[in-house]
Amino acid sequence: MKKLLLAFAFLLVWMNSSIASHILIPMDETQKNHLKAYGIAYWELQHQGGTLEWLLNYQGGSFLFLYSKDIEKECNIRGVTYKVIADVQASQIRQEIADPEVNMELVKLEKAPKIAVYSPKNKLPWDDAVTLALTYAEIPYEIIYDEEIIQGKLPLYDWLHLHHEDFTGQYGKFYAMYRNAPWYQEQVRSMESLAKSLGFNKVSQLKLAVAHKIRDFTAGGGFLFTMCSGTDSYDIALAAEGLDICESMYDGDGTTPDYNSKLDYSKTFAFQNFKLSTNPMEYEFSNIDVKPQNRMSRDKDFFTLFDFSAKWDIVPTMLCQNHEQVIFGFMGQSTAFNKELVKPGVLIMGEAKAANEAKYLHGEYGKGTWTFYGGHDPEDYQHMVGDPPTDLNLHPNSPGYRLILNNILFPAAKKKKQKT
Repeated sequence: MKKLLLAFAFLLVWMNSSIASHILIPMDETQKNHLKAYGIAYWELQHQGGTLEWLLNYQGGSFLFLYSKDIEKECNIRGVTYKVIADVQASQIRQEIADPEVNMELVKLEKAPKIAVYSPKNKLPWDDAVTLALTYAEIPYEIIYDEEIIQGKLPLYDWLHLHHEDFTGQYGKFYAMYRNAPWYQEQVRSMESLAKSLGFNKVSQLKLAVAHKIRDFTAGGGFLFTMCSGTDSYDIALAAEGLDICESMYDGDGTTPDYNSKLDYSKTFAFQNFKLSTNPMEYEFSNIDVKPQNRMSRDKDFFTLFDFSAKWDIVPTMLCQNHEQVIFGFMGQSTAFNKELVKPGVLIMGEAKAANEAKYLHGEYGKGTWTFYGGHDPEDYQHMVGDPPTDLNLHPNSPGYRLILNNILFPAAKKKKQKT
């Protein structure tokens, strides 16, 4: 009798392993840890080398894996909600998604992108939302800066994030408040030394050369993502090529006369017709950023993601996967973008319509793409210099951080011809 029961138990185990052949990670409100779920997807691509399926608009943008004990173990270790489902259930999900009447699509993810974060090597008194997200989700990345980019190492990577950065050579416009702070003085000293060591007379000249390298990386098929001041300051540097827009406290001499009339907007990614502010006492680069005094109150500050057609607009659908469509706003040196200054061909994926603000932008350049996301930290409304980093253990379901991680997985998608 015992032998019979044992044989029956083995039969049940065998039947279960043969029937339960997929793992579904839901990304709707049932998910305990949305952010670490992205790490599971990246881990599968990096370590298992298999193909997984991103189910766009299905339960918040769920992930479907072929069953393996390793994936199940990782989900349990990282506290990610998952379901073991039978092959027939997976087929039913695919059939549901394939229905032309539903706004869903299936995208296969095939290769883990190699990730670089453009960031200075010295410690600065602010954190960066992207590196926080990558670290929390356990997604590996490498830090590179001006030396590596000038040396031509960008093509070694698939995806590049521009850490809170100023490409104009004005040291983040921190002069008014922090010119006597040791960290600011050290930043100026180290950047001037770095520029000279790389053959440039001014920091602004080095930053323009780096901006050109990043532009070429994108044109060659790279994926560029940036937040906060890395967005508008990048476009400003491109538009101001050949001009001096730095006052004397930054580079020892004055600005080009009437520089605002000489900007070349044809060189920019996202913005046009903007006007610069070079006043060192003003904490703004230009009128691209919506000034705090012109914005809505905090209790009304939110932005809405657009609902794209998953079967026709696959790329923006991937980038907007979320369990919430309305997301609380957050500030930064570049908080949100004046919609009137966004180029006509740029795709606005998230906006505060009542305030005429764009928050989340996407576009193509050459063979590559770029995404600009306004604000500094999705879970810290007004992050100040010197504030401690956000603890993402307190925000595992952050919809604002999900947008960052959508961009991380986007390069892994199997190239699929965009419908027109």
